[in-house]
Amino acid sequence: MLNALEVFTTVTVGLMVGVEFSVAFVMNRIFGALPEDADQQARSHGGRMLGALMPFWYIGSLVLSGVWAVAGWHQPGTGLVVIAAALLVVSVVMSLLLLVPINNRGKTWTPENRPADWKEQMNRWDRFHYVRVAVIIAAFTLLVTALA
Repeated sequence: MLNALEVFTTVTVGLMVGVEFSVAFVMNRIFGALPEDADQQARSHGGRMLGALMPFWYIGSLVLSGVWAVAGWHQPGTGLVVIAAALLVVSVVMSLLLLVPINNRGKTWTPENRPADWKEQMNRWDRFHYVRVAVIIAAFTLLVTALA
């Protein structure tokens, strides 16, 4: 049962990393190449869609990692799982304090109501997101190492 939990947790976090990496290094670059209104509209739609899904994914990944750490407390690699869970806590805190406020504003914007500094706000979100992606990649790497 513990092995199934370990694999499920690792796959769940790995998929989350893949989505967030894709947002940072693929989707936002594609959006940036679109004409101005399309870029902003794509980001708003992405903010609404992923903004509804990602809280469950982040919290779920954290809970799964915590359960793994507790269930496998005396197993080799548990320290790595605990550190990974701590990094996932950091990613959740970053999300709540830094990224969600910008996303909540951005997902309501249209070409008619967006602020003049919308691109600067999106660039700020991108910078925070790059750091968050690095944090969750580190967590994923630790989980994979603990699994191996």
